[in-house]
Amino acid sequence: MSSVGGVVGTLGASPPLQRLVALVARLLSSEASPVTVQVSLLTDEQSIAASTGPGAPAVGTRSPLADSLCSVTVALRAPLVVADAAADSRVSDLPPVTSGAVRAYHGVPLAGRGGAQIGALCAYVGAPRSWSEEELAVLEELGAAVEAQLALDAVTGEFSTTRIRWETALDAAGIGSFDWDLRTDRLDWDERMQELFGFAPGEFEPHISSGFERLHDEDRPAVESAIASAVAACGDYRAEFRVDMPDARERWVAARGRAIAGPGGQAARLIGSAYDITEMRNVRDEAARLLETMATGFAAVDNEWRVRYLNSEGARVVGISAESLRGEVLWDHFPGLAESPFGERYRYAMQTGETVQFEAYYPHLDGWFEVRAVPDDTGLGLYFLDVTERHREQERAEAVSRRLSLLASVSAELAAAGMDIEGAVAKLAQTVVPLLADWCVVSLVDEDGSLRDVGHWHEDPERRSTLDVLVAERNLARILPGAVPQAQRTGRTVVVTTGMTAKALPELGSQHARDALTLLAPESAVVVPLSARGKVIGVLATARGADRPAMTDDEVATIEEIALRAGVALDGARLYAHQQRLAEGLQRSLLTTPPEPDHCEIAVRYVPAAEAASVGGDWFDSFLQPGGATVLVIGDVMGHDLVAAAAMGQLRSLLRGIAWHSGDAPAGVLAGLDAAMEGLQVDTTATAVVARLEQTDEEKERGVTRLRWSNAGHPPPMVIQPEGAVLPLLGVEVDLLLGIDPHSPRTESVVSLDRGSTVLLYTDGLVERRGQDLEAGLAELARVLREIAELPLSELCDELLRRMLPSAVEDDVALVAVRLHRQDRPRPVEAGPQRLPPHVPGSTVPEGAHPDEQV
Repeated sequence: MSSVGGVVGTLGASPPLQRLVALVARLLSSEASPVTVQVSLLTDEQSIAASTGPGAPAVGTRSPLADSLCSVTVALRAPLVVADAAADSRVSDLPPVTSGAVRAYHGVPLAGRGGAQIGALCAYVGAPRSWSEEELAVLEELGAAVEAQLALDAVTGEFSTTRIRWETALDAAGIGSFDWDLRTDRLDWDERMQELFGFAPGEFEPHISSGFERLHDEDRPAVESAIASAVAACGDYRAEFRVDMPDARERWVAARGRAIAGPGGQAARLIGSAYDITEMRNVRDEAARLLETMATGFAAVDNEWRVRYLNSEGARVVGISAESLRGEVLWDHFPGLAESPFGERYRYAMQTGETVQFEAYYPHLDGWFEVRAVPDDTGLGLYFLDVTERHREQERAEAVSRRLSLLASVSAELAAAGMDIEGAVAKLAQTVVPLLADWCVVSLVDEDGSLRDVGHWHEDPERRSTLDVLVAERNLARILPGAVPQAQRTGRTVVVTTGMTAKALPELGSQHARDALTLLAPESAVVVPLSARGKVIGVLATARGADRPAMTDDEVATIEEIALRAGVALDGARLYAHQQRLAEGLQRSLLTTPPEPDHCEIAVRYVPAAEAASVGGDWFDSFLQPGGATVLVIGDVMGHDLVAAAAMGQLRSLLRGIAWHSGDAPAGVLAGLDAAMEGLQVDTTATAVVARLEQTDEEKERGVTRLRWSNAGHPPPMVIQPEGAVLPLLGVEVDLLLGIDPHSPRTESVVSLDRGSTVLLYTDGLVERRGQDLEAGLAELARVLREIAELPLSELCDELLRRMLPSAVEDDVALVAVRLHRQDRPRPVEAGPQRLPPHVPGSTVPEGAHPDEQV
């Protein structure tokens, strides 16, 4: 409170301050209740700067802060209003109250330079009293004048520039006083009052006519009405009006006063004060203009929820004029507002004093609004902006995003479906529901032109059984063609925007279908053909109920794009499957059924690559030589096309002929094939393994069989021994590929196998993967074979392929497996019947053959 020092030093020397205090006392006093008024300044104690009225302390009186009601006012930093101090716990124990000097009190805090609290302007009486709103306003408004005067007094004696600055501030306060004798119409104005009305010194005539002389004509009726009301009731006078200054300027003046009753009880005098509010009014008018012109709606409601103000944008948004809404209770004019999120948040802001901001939908106006509710002491300020279009744009953008996401999802599902495109198309019904439709049926066109329903779905689980009935019955006994046959026949989208149930019922010849359709109650429908290469291959039918609008053009375009993608994918899959069937048929026609010699079970498998519908160069073979020896062959011509398949057919046939005619062992057969390739100009390269099963009578007695093989650059055969161990047949060495050097020698390897063993020959597609070396593939093959060694041979081949091959086979895979069943018991049932070519012995020594070359 350092700003108080200069004032305290000049206590007793401020007549203007004393006049202000006297003015306050006149305005608040009546003959029955004279009021004491004082200005208290607070440092480390209370000092009286000005005072008047019954029992008023002398100027300069000092007292402890703890004994002062003004200390409580300053501590509150707000007006202190006490009707009965003895009953108010805030002040009841202070000495001025306990002594009876103060019973009713009203004080306002005074601020010094920098906004610091320096003291209080207070009024009090020695009896309980209720202060009126007008009395409270008088004290608060004149507090500003007291602050200005205190500021002036505080800087007395300082530098002249500082003194001029404070005098300018006092002039800015511009408070003057008046005293009007209602009986004689004499009007006494002080100098400040005369300046407010633009009178030069000595120019003003002290008569009421002079006072009204410069009143703006438009404001005179309101001023006269306010005076008449105050005089009639001996009450307060308040008015704001314009003064026409001599230099043609307008000045806004605020006047506050009170009509004082004379001896007869009628008003005899009207006394009060006035001050310049031009700047404040200009600011207020500018604020009002801003509120009227801003693009945001604004409304002000009081603490009783009555509308005090509504700007033009607000009136436009709510569709109610400001005049008809002003003074009305907010809830009465907006149905459901009190129970809506708006009402809930408005009440929260009013109760807590916190500003709230939110966005919500108001059904009564069918719009979205962004609202900011700002509470203050007078009520609530509501700033609201119609964001309906923005919200709808956002909804449209989100709908576009959802449709794009749906299209991406459909494409991904179709791409991931592999060969099961028809299954993926059938699932489209679940994909488009509920985003684009309430229910959907997907149908495909069979070769005879009839529609076959492959998938359907309803968003409501309780209605799915009803849809099942409709799908099962709708094509039975159809009387007239409907939207679905129309889309199939024309290849164009059929859109029904309303009345779908009524239009479709007469077409159905089945009562069950009609009942189901009635329960489903479609209101709108879109039926889209699935087309490819100018041919309709399916139909996608969607429907919506009456509680949902018909599809927009964008939604129809989306469902058409889905149908287009599905049609192309389905057609491509069908074409691929057809080509693959042709290719596989050609490939398999080159792969003969293996023989079944005594106690030998032979199984073969061929898996084409999934990436292309073309034949490849992988082949397997098994046959008997004339002497009865069983020959096993596995080979792979380089390439994966028709050229490779043709070369494979040539090599396979050459090898079979050479092996049959010559009866040679594996190395001789491969050497003969290499020579034939050169001589017949078969321009290709290939890998191959030729193996032959051999057994002498003595070996048969011992239960063993020899396996003789030769390897031309091919992955090594595998043997599963009876106890389950897996042995790769690496041999002495791996010879050159076929077609490289026909003069290169071919080697053979021999291993003796116990009966019960299984021999596996395979192509590299089984063990080679992109990013994986051959050794890892061979190790994995050995591990899997150990785990499935006990399976029957046919099951072993199937399980081996299931475990070893990825979902999308990258390369053709061929394999031939032989299980050597024990010969001391009948041929097992799982080996099937014995099949041998005519005139080939099953267990004799081939004529002219080496004694160890027996079956």
